Amino acid sequence: MNAQPQKVFLYDTTLRDGAQGEGISFSDAGKVRFARMLDEFGVDYIEGGFAGSNPRDQRFFEDIRKERLTHAHVTAFGSTRRVDLDAKDDPQLAGLVAAETEWVTIYGKAWMLHVKDVLRTTGERNLQMIADTVGFLKAAGRQVFFDAEHFFDGYKADPAYALKALAAAVREGAAGVALCDTNGGCLPH
Repeated sequence: MNAQPQKVFLYDTTLRDGAQGEGISFSDAGKVRFARMLDEFGVDYIEGGFAGSNPRDQRFFEDIRKERLTHAHVTAFGSTRRVDLDAKDDPQLAGLVAAETEWVTIYGKAWMLHVKDVLRTTGERNLQMIADTVGFLKAAGRQVFFDAEHFFDGYKADPAYALKALAAAVREGAAGVALCDTNGGCLPH
């Protein structure tokens, strides 16, 4: 029997995902205050928002750098590079680096339906986008989480491909992966 202690890490998405709810709007000061509360509560990772995508989230990353969090790591959130750009030329990835967080979380496609219909590319190209993005961010000195969007839908449709998406991120140095039930309510059966 393995007697090693195990640790559960808490990763909170309220400042990004929670802000997408109807009628929800955080003030600049409110986002910082909420991040301090999550830190005091003992949350390990706080997803601060879409770095480089809007002025409010850009201000949050500037403001949070002035705070002294005692426990939590703030993460900047964004997507894999665009299909038509190299990672070094993608302005959204530049925004992730400019956020100056130690940790970043990128989401990418793990479901071939979305690879074809949303990205309008091939499975291999999507895997390369994941790898390029993680590699670029690692080279910029960031720790990376890979958020496998619609993972369970993708796994049900094509388990091998969904696992390849995870492997592409891990192979390039992602520190962790999130298996997302993006639609919600997915049961094992």
